[in-house]
Amino acid sequence: MSTRHVLLGLLAAGPSHGYELKRQYDARFPQARPLAYGQVYTTLQRLVRDGLAAVEGTGSDGGPERTLYRSTAEGSRELGRWAQEITAPAPFVTNEIFAKVVISILVAAAGPGGAQDGPEPDAAAHLRAQRAAHMERMRELTALKTTPGADLSTVLAADYALAHLDADVRWMTTTTARIDTLTAEVNGS
Repeated sequence: MSTRHVLLGLLAAGPSHGYELKRQYDARFPQARPLAYGQVYTTLQRLVRDGLAAVEGTGSDGGPERTLYRSTAEGSRELGRWAQEITAPAPFVTNEIFAKVVISILVAAAGPGGAQDGPEPDAAAHLRAQRAAHMERMRELTALKTTPGADLSTVLAADYALAHLDADVRWMTTTTARIDTLTAEVNGS
């Protein structure tokens, strides 16, 4: 997710200070990776530097001094361009699970002691354990999205995550069925 564009989008609603932008981000994207305050302020400084945002003023309202930021006309144009861009689907997804399966096959092919002092990796066992972890997370997300009063942002984020986890589980099932063929291919190369 582009922090730069998300902050520009939040500023589109009107001037705001960094603390408020962080709070809005947390409320609008509850399932996203948390945004650190330092990241908010660094991004705001870059937006100002690039002419996409401007400082509206500063004030304290009885508390610490806060800088108020607003989007500029160029910031609005940039946000519009970004929102209209089609996000290209990746030709291949970098998948740590797949990497672990291949490495497990390679280490097993190296024979006893191939994993040095650690446990001998087992690709099929790893896939079973990973599938169990995915299924547990899917149950958690299903419970989250079906909680009475769950807001639509939470439901949509959970649905998105569930679709990706489901795809992973289907891939694990297919890979488990093909593990002997994959092992022969990996060891033959």
